[in-house]
Amino acid sequence: MRRKANLNPDAPLQLEGHGRPVSRRDFLSRGLISGAAMVTAPSLLNLLVSPRALAQFADCGVGGGGGKIPFLCYDLAGGLNIAGSNALVGGPGGQLDFLSVGGYEKLGLPAAMTPDRAGQVSAELGLLFHSDSALLAGIMSKTSQTTRDSTNGTVLCTRSENDTQNNPHNPMYGINKAGADGNLVALIGTSNSDSGGRSIQPMSMFDPAARPTKVSSGRDATGLVDTGKLVELLDQNDAAAVMNSIEQISDMKLNRITEDASLEDLIHCGYVEATDLVSTFGDPTLLDPLNDPDINGGIFDAAELDQGRFQKTAAVMKLVVEGFAGAGTIENGGYDYHDSTRATGEIRDFLAGQMIGAALEFAALRSQQLMIYVFSDGSVASDGTIDTSPEGRDKGVWRGDNSSTSAGIIFVHDPAGRPALVGPGAQIGYFRPDASIETAATRISNNVPLLAEAIVLNYMALHNDVGNFSTVLPGHGLGNTPADLDALIAFAPIR
Repeated sequence: MRRKANLNPDAPLQLEGHGRPVSRRDFLSRGLISGAAMVTAPSLLNLLVSPRALAQFADCGVGGGGGKIPFLCYDLAGGLNIAGSNALVGGPGGQLDFLSVGGYEKLGLPAAMTPDRAGQVSAELGLLFHSDSALLAGIMSKTSQTTRDSTNGTVLCTRSENDTQNNPHNPMYGINKAGADGNLVALIGTSNSDSGGRSIQPMSMFDPAARPTKVSSGRDATGLVDTGKLVELLDQNDAAAVMNSIEQISDMKLNRITEDASLEDLIHCGYVEATDLVSTFGDPTLLDPLNDPDINGGIFDAAELDQGRFQKTAAVMKLVVEGFAGAGTIENGGYDYHDSTRATGEIRDFLAGQMIGAALEFAALRSQQLMIYVFSDGSVASDGTIDTSPEGRDKGVWRGDNSSTSAGIIFVHDPAGRPALVGPGAQIGYFRPDASIETAATRISNNVPLLAEAIVLNYMALHNDVGNFSTVLPGHGLGNTPADLDALIAFAPIR
């Protein structure tokens, strides 16, 4: 007897083949927790003993930002289906090098819905999707035709382990090393973890000085700035003038004492940065997505902004797209959805699409370029049983985890027009006819750390900066020749 789906998208999942949840990973992947946690700020003592901090203060760096393309990760925890039922995947010839009927059945598509049949393929986003993809429907519900016409993507046929946070998917530290930075913070994430999400980062990229700041709501966003009581007592311009006077008095006092130059720079830049903070962010609520009419009442309605997934999306996309942070991770759980239905997966895929579409639309409204990387730990597979409920849409029931059907997606938005594809184009790697990843297809097909490196490579390719890739990630494993790298680059430069 087919199990009835629980249509509450935030309901915990009861999964065949899984025991009771005992770890944080279990609770997150089944949607029992949201990923929220406490954040601890660095102390002044940490700054005093950090050579990197002293170097940053030495030139003050106020009003900076890396001037790079904003970058977002969507860390959809639990084993989201990406391949086949959402983004099309094929053999060595690309997305339309069709798999077997049995292969598509494994990917949740019955014989009547295989992409070789008329009307089953959508090119709305450049990257080909199944026309009945719930992920695509969610994206389309939040984007205009103009936004979709200015977006392209590539699907990454890459294996990753099921149900584990130890897949080093998250490339944000590498993105930061490639120059992504923000006017307030370098990196942000919705979880208080080293990666900002659930999946970890490759340890070769890790830089504790760039650890993401947790932001999962408008309150967290405005909490990045504290201008004290001075702005409340005076208007913003007068407060900035007072701060500038204090800075000059401080410099006069420093000139009369003998002190280590680095410490003098630290004190000086503390005042410079405080002055800049008051001048630029005298009203911290400007960072709050709830005060942005393009977000609150535009992309999202009030009921949506009561949901944690959309609060997180709104806060992170605003800070990253507007340059306050260089890159951000949006983590959302509940994607371990093989509960003997198809309906649960369709509902949650649609919501994930809305989260992705919201960021694309916000970038378009700000006339800003944007790169998005969507990933999950492992994936799911079907045994061909059909869910005939209205929500199941006559598609295959998700029966269990399957790491051999996993994939990732890169989206790139450019207001100037749809980004062009090069090299492997819309599909990197490929699937065998039975819908298992060909693990020997590329260097990244069965190696998650190298997959993260390839994301950084594609980010740098968008900036026409591939020549510096080995400097940014020395010791990378993607090969030593231009041809090795070209085989993993999907996009022509847009900057």
